[in-house]
Amino acid sequence: MIVCSCNVLSDRDVRSAVEAERTRSTSRVYGCLGCSAKCGRCARTIRRIMDEALGGALPPATAGAQSSQP
Repeated sequence: MIVCSCNVLSDRDVRSAVEAERTRSTSRVYGCLGCSAKCGRCARTIRRIMDEALGGALPPATAGAQSSQP
């Protein structure tokens, strides 16, 4: 399914970039795919795909920072 009409990116493209880079940054996903955000309407969908691909887990640095608070 096409998730970004401006750059013609599919959900498979996004998943591949997320799994290769293990990133939670939409701009990094675009960069990995050789493009950049245009209108931004796909950002929420890309974020959802990233969350699904990474299992919704927080990155280790973030998880550690949250757990150290009282």
